[in-house]
Amino acid sequence: MFKSEIYVQRRKKLQQQMKSGLLLFLGNEESPMNYPGNPYHFRQDSSFLYYWGLDEPGLAAVLDVDSGREMIFGYDFTVEDIVWMGPQATLKERARRAGVKEALPIQKLDEIIINAVKQGRDIHYLPQYRPDNVIKIEKLLGIHPRLVNHYTSLKFIKAVIAQRSIKSSEEIKEIEFAVNVAYEMHTYAMKNVKPGKSEREIAGAVAGIANSLGNGLSFPIIFSIHGETLHNHYHGNIMKKGDMAVNDSGAESLRHYASDITRTIPVGGKFTTQQKEIYEIVLRANTESIRSMKPGVKFRKIHLQAAHIIANGLKDLGFLKGNVEMIVKEGAHALFFPHGLGHMLGLDVHDMEDLGEQYIGYDEKTVRSQQFGLAYLRMAKELQPGHVMTVEPGIYFIPELIDLWKSQKKFAQFINYPKVEKYRRFGGIRIEDNVLVTKNGRQILGKPIPKTVKEVEALMH
Repeated sequence: MFKSEIYVQRRKKLQQQMKSGLLLFLGNEESPMNYPGNPYHFRQDSSFLYYWGLDEPGLAAVLDVDSGREMIFGYDFTVEDIVWMGPQATLKERARRAGVKEALPIQKLDEIIINAVKQGRDIHYLPQYRPDNVIKIEKLLGIHPRLVNHYTSLKFIKAVIAQRSIKSSEEIKEIEFAVNVAYEMHTYAMKNVKPGKSEREIAGAVAGIANSLGNGLSFPIIFSIHGETLHNHYHGNIMKKGDMAVNDSGAESLRHYASDITRTIPVGGKFTTQQKEIYEIVLRANTESIRSMKPGVKFRKIHLQAAHIIANGLKDLGFLKGNVEMIVKEGAHALFFPHGLGHMLGLDVHDMEDLGEQYIGYDEKTVRSQQFGLAYLRMAKELQPGHVMTVEPGIYFIPELIDLWKSQKKFAQFINYPKVEKYRRFGGIRIEDNVLVTKNGRQILGKPIPKTVKEVEALMH
């Protein structure tokens, strides 16, 4: 946890934004893998962590905006619990760490909420993504489980997003810590990727580094010689010389802040001429995108700039033809670059995604595109100081997508399909950094992780 004053100030600011009503926060419970006594690794809800800091299951909290009353609900451990778990702080002691004076048994939550309902008060809650918390909302408010997320508070959602989007100096230090763990993860992979090794060998060791230096992985590792599959969690392939391995992995800090870094590694230690040509385009899109980041610039503009760089580079190599402005405008480049340039980063690797991308990355001035590729851009609105973003352009040769577009003669005026066919087994390349938007520009967070061709090959040798 941070100091209690930080959580007190966060709640005070939230109270000022909301003005009235009762704010209900449900912490997460443990979730069994295959029976109740064998749970998955516990992960607290990120908004609960942000405002209350308590990283334990079985908790809820209420902030009464009208009276300023703050309540933590939970339970005190019994001797039977302590036999298995060791000495435990009382609920009152845990609440005090969050700057909360009032600690109540979890059973009291029903009474508080039911009384508020009887009084006709507004009860605000955030979208729920865990079934057990959906059922709790049903019990507390009488809303059918299928409709629970239809009645979330938009005002509450927007207030939380506005606050969590701007990272404090304490939060930036946490993200940098997580990036520095990722440095160790990625440099280990570069040094140890060799022909004849399985992907699992590297992915398992990388996960071990995240566990030993931080709080584990911030998301399941993407490590694959089939980098054309954007989120490839299969690790069963044997690497051979001439392959490229995409390593998209990050760590959590001890306070649960995430990093998310991608590097593409030549198996055998050296990129082929063809791989190097494509890699340099992606690298240029990465570095130029970062260079363009500053307050007031729409991230969609930077995404489209990256798309132009990729389209120009692929045109120079003969994959695309015609006017580059039209190629990007019509979306023909998305055959090779079918995803968004990046997303917010913080307590979640896709920060606040549970609250709705339409509120995080878009606003009244920025409407989401329906065009293939551009539609997947998670963040499009103006950058502000304190935003932390991933910047992750890529080029991919996806056989199934190539076959579909080719059969439809889609963008035949722009795409040189005979040339593309020769690269259908090429795979994919992605390069990703984590970037803070500062008052006057931007700052790449953490220790520099090798990403030029020269740097990657030198480390591998």
